[in-house]
Amino acid sequence: MQIGSIIAVFFVMWWISFVAVAPIGNRSQIEVGKVTAGTEPAAPATPHLLRRALIATGLAIVLTALLLWGLTNETLHHYWNR
Repeated sequence: MQIGSIIAVFFVMWWISFVAVAPIGNRSQIEVGKVTAGTEPAAPATPHLLRRALIATGLAIVLTALLLWGLTNETLHHYWNR
């Protein structure tokens, strides 16, 4: 695979990972009991976006590495090309 393809795959994996990780563990302002005026009451009280982005980055690295391993593994090539 060329470097541009690897970067594109990583980018897609990162967004999929981020969307999957973003809602985990969020508590709404209603649940916390502290609703900020002018915001949606169901909005996250503390979104922790940097931590979630780092988790998504790690997950995307692992998923991209697994995909690249699967695409370059000779045993899998023989299995798929029966």
